Formats: sequence, structure tokens, C-alpha cells
Amino acid sequence: MKYYVIAGEASGDLHASNLIRAIKTTDPQAEFRVWGGDLMQAQGAVLVKHYRELAFMGFIEVARNIRTILNNLKLAKNDILKFQPDALILVDYPGFNLRIARFAHRHGFRVYYYISPQVWAWKQSRVFTIRKVVNKMLVILPFEKAFYQKFGMNVAFVGHPLLDALSDFSRDENFCQRNQLCNKPIIALLPGSRKQEIRKKLPVMLQLKTHFPDYQFVIAGAPSIDLSFYKQFHGCDEIKILTGQTYQLLAHSHAALVTSGTATLETALFDVPQVVCYKANPLSYQIARRLVKVEYISLVNLIMGRQVVKELIQHELEPERLRNELSTILSGPGRTAVLEGYQQLREKLGGKGASGRAAKEIVDDLLNA
Repeated sequence: MKYYVIAGEASGDLHASNLIRAIKTTDPQAEFRVWGGDLMQAQGAVLVKHYRELAFMGFIEVARNIRTILNNLKLAKNDILKFQPDALILVDYPGFNLRIARFAHRHGFRVYYYISPQVWAWKQSRVFTIRKVVNKMLVILPFEKAFYQKFGMNVAFVGHPLLDALSDFSRDENFCQRNQLCNKPIIALLPGSRKQEIRKKLPVMLQLKTHFPDYQFVIAGAPSIDLSFYKQFHGCDEIKILTGQTYQLLAHSHAALVTSGTATLETALFDVPQVVCYKANPLSYQIARRLVKVEYISLVNLIMGRQVVKELIQHELEPERLRNELSTILSGPGRTAVLEGYQQLREKLGGKGASGRAAKEIVDDLLNA
């Protein structure tokens, strides 16, 4: 069968690539055409558009790039019509993907949504659109199944795909030597995968370096961003920037400063105590603040329903506050509390196998349609 998959960012590329691999074991003749990244392409998919050309975040940034977004939507629609897939699989990225879902539904394509938009946090009215245009939701957070069932949707909880991604991970004992890192404990800086995020958060993170001389700071570089972009920030010349090695970096880190998003959950699953950092364009933040209906911004705290990791949001993200919170998780009761919370988080997420379960849901549904 033919599958058209759209993922709009690095985490989506990772999870979609594992889903593609799982579908191929169930459907050996599967043919894939995708919007995503290098990982999806490595699974044999034909890559139409890379996610680095799609990554716009925040209300203001989207408005500035509206012409590009509209052109991308037109390209995707035309390409889907030409390819005539048996299934359209949408991975997160709701602003773009829900428009594509409406289009695909009108043209009679079966639509599957893997990794739900965060409609439970804001824009709950989107649920009614999703119910009309999506044949099946495949959700990865424990509380999402009950949420969608309230609205009479066809939904399956498949578990979190990060557990699959991490099950294949092997710690490289030569990591520090290979990257010329010293023997000091590592504090990892994960400022995000988009330039807008990095501009807002990395300068604040870098100011902490002089306050923790017994530690070495290492930046997790985004694969889609050139190293020269990082070098413009004061202090980056003295810090290692490791691209494409985020999991190895986390596996060797003592603590981390992490931008909100999937990276917070990845960091938790590596048992690295973290401070979550969020800062956006002031207008975008004020709009979001009035619309968002959840108490927390990190996946760790959302899943647990309580504060496990400290979140510094907007004006709270300043050097002195960040320094104090980082100090708290380096040792003592603060560190122990975070690690205990991580153990409880793992229990809530369940075991590995999300990719295989999602693949089976899609292929079985197609065969029975």
C-alpha cells in the first residue's frame, strides 16, 4: 500500500521514521512519500520537503512567513493528489496538518493522526474538526484517550514512541574522549531546534557558565542549524557544540537546561535532572497565555499532573533565577525528588512498542476499510 506521511520537526522525523520501519514489517510492499527529515529518508521514504523549511513557531513568526506556509500547503495538496496514497499519516504539527487533513478528507483519503495536537491544552474547538476529518487518532499520552473518547472519536492509546527510540540506544563509553570533553561533570544545554527558540534561550543559559566552574557546559546542536549560527552568541566559542549527538550527550550529563517540548521528556527518560526554559516573542506569549488551558508547559509535568521539574517561563527565565534552580538539582534533596518523579513517569508511559502498535492500528484499519 501507499503511505503519505507529514512531520514538521525533528521529533516528528524521529517518531515517523520508527513508524515507517514498523509499517514495513507489517506491509513489506509499503511505499512512502514524506515531508520530514533525514531519518524518514533513511527508512527508504521519498522526501518531498525537509522539516527545516517548515519550522515556524509563535503567532508573529507564522504571520511573517504566511506566504511560504501557503505555498507549502499548495505543494502538499498537489503532491498528495498526484501520489494517491491509501493512507495519509499526520504526525503532530497541527497548524499545517489539520489543513491537510481537511483537504484529504474532502478527496476521500483515509487520514490517521499519530501524536495528537495539544487540543486538550488550547483550541479545544479543533476537536470537532478532527472528528470530522480524521479516521483514527493514535495517541501517545495516557490522558489523551479519555479526552478524545469524550467527543466520540475513534482513538487508540499506543504508548509513547520515545520508549522505542531509547530501547535501541547504546551508551558510547568513548563519547567524552571522542569529542575532546574534559572529566568535569556535564551540564547539557538544549536550547531547541528552531532559530527563534535558540535566540531567546541560549544567551540566558550561557550566562551560567562562570557560576559553575566545576562543571563543563555542552550545547546540543540541532542537525538542521549550521554551527556558525551558534557562534554569534557570546560565550559559544568556549563551549563544545555537538550536533546529532543529543542522546549520547544526555547519557553522559549530570544535569540539563532544556527548552520546553519533547526534549523535556527525552531528558527525563535519560534520568537527567533538568530546568525547563521557555521564552517567546512577548506578543506571542501574551496571546498564548490567554488561550492555553493547562497548568504546565513541560511534558514531564503534564503527564504527571504535578511539578516534577521546575519551569521558568518568559520573565522568570533570567540568569539569577536559572542559576538558583540549577543549583537545586545538582545534589541533595532537590535532585533526589526529580529522579523519583522520573521513575513514576516511566510507569505511567508503559512499555516500549508504540511504533509497532501504531503501525498495526493503521494497517488493520486499512485492510478492514
